[in-house]
Amino acid sequence: MIQGLSGIDIALWDLKGKYLGQPVHRLMGGPVRDKVKAYATGLYRRDRPDHTAYLSEEALESRALGFQAMKLKVGFNVEDDVRAVHAVRKAIGPDIGLMIDANHAYDAVEAIRLGRRIEDADIGWFEEPVPPEDLDGHAAVKAALSIPIATGECEFTRIGFRPLLERRVADIIQPDLCAAGGLSEGKKISDMALAYGVRMAPHVWGTGIAVAAAVQLLAVMPWWTPPSLEPVEPMLEFDRTEHPVRSALLQTPVAPVNGYVAVPTGPGLGIEVNREALTRFKAAG
Repeated sequence: MIQGLSGIDIALWDLKGKYLGQPVHRLMGGPVRDKVKAYATGLYRRDRPDHTAYLSEEALESRALGFQAMKLKVGFNVEDDVRAVHAVRKAIGPDIGLMIDANHAYDAVEAIRLGRRIEDADIGWFEEPVPPEDLDGHAAVKAALSIPIATGECEFTRIGFRPLLERRVADIIQPDLCAAGGLSEGKKISDMALAYGVRMAPHVWGTGIAVAAAVQLLAVMPWWTPPSLEPVEPMLEFDRTEHPVRSALLQTPVAPVNGYVAVPTGPGLGIEVNREALTRFKAAG
């Protein structure tokens, strides 16, 4: 139900922006940046004999396209994951950000084992190391590792995120705007995270509409400013895997250039839906 409401909320923000002739980020308080840094999601497991070879090749492709960070899928078993992480890190070098995502494949014991084996690979964050309901497990992994812990794509509304923030079970929270309550809840969750000193990087996986909504929110999110450190900007998750629906639903697809997505200045979400594609992809029955 919350996912359905999320879609309606995003659509209403778009409608309001188009009615007033203003981009959503103006209606949400005004932008703090005119482009959003993107990281490449991909590096999925394929049916190949040598996983390290094709993962390294894909990682180099993302680097060549200008992405300054990327995310690798793990969660297959500790030994395989360790080999994959070190192979990708060796391929891309030390200056490109590398995050990992286990999609809650491990329990706390195995997640800690994996984390300790790859701490020397300079991992930006370890996403969903344990099941999302296991807050104690998140806390245990966070306490045991120097790698930042990220989670939240399976959580809903600011009410759902409050325990994660109060208990400090993660360093980075990742609400999905298309699931957690839309742009309205996303902005509230972002403000809550700021108050708790926890970073936020929205989870984005789906159509170009989801990407466009995330860009609007990221445009108004403040920089992360840890004491005595250079400000760190929140990043846009950009899925690079093959997806026939994602780009087809927009008249002009959202696409990073040299690792950044320009914040649209057009009204609403700054996109136009391809109505013909909606008809083409409509489920039968």
